[in-house]
Amino acid sequence: MSSRSRVPRPAARRLSLYLRELKLRARDGSATISSRQLGEALGLTDAQVRKDLAHFGHFGQPGVGYRCVDLLERLRMIMGIDRAWPCVLVGAGNIGRALLSYRRFEEDGFEIKAVFDRSRDIVGTTIAGHKVRPIEDLARGVASLKAEIGIVAVPADAAPAVAAMLVDARIRGILNFTPCRLDVPAAICVRNVDFSVALEQLAFDVSLAAAQDDES
Repeated sequence: MSSRSRVPRPAARRLSLYLRELKLRARDGSATISSRQLGEALGLTDAQVRKDLAHFGHFGQPGVGYRCVDLLERLRMIMGIDRAWPCVLVGAGNIGRALLSYRRFEEDGFEIKAVFDRSRDIVGTTIAGHKVRPIEDLARGVASLKAEIGIVAVPADAAPAVAAMLVDARIRGILNFTPCRLDVPAAICVRNVDFSVALEQLAFDVSLAAAQDDES
């Protein structure tokens, strides 16, 4: 078992938060940042920041803090985003179209190389510079493009079949934008993005805050 596999999942997830803040600081011209500053920007304690980063090595210098550019590059290496990740998108509906127009994916190294759909009305059209290909070409497209990540943006009832096709095409990870739970082999990494769940959780937080205000 690798040392990375023993890193607590919450600490691993917070790396993205650190990365985002470091990008902002570096863009603003900040040379260094302390664990206290990094924690305050993200609602964390400086001790939590130091503990999280300690899972991956030694960073920073006493009295100086972390050099933004250096820590940024180290985190990119740790997270595996110091290289390009070729992706394929399945589903050219509303969500798929929005994803194709989202330029930050490519800026962060995630390049959608091809888009596939099953609708005869959509196949053959061009969206954000991508000609939509028939779903039957998915396996051949994944292989020829050497895609490693599949993005699923299809109706929920079609998601299981699409996931199975991606698995058969030897995709390594799936970003799932449907509310459907995907049953895939353990070796396939899956991340779910459910807007409804996020809104429900936000509604709960707002309702809880309102109730606490009423009690005070």
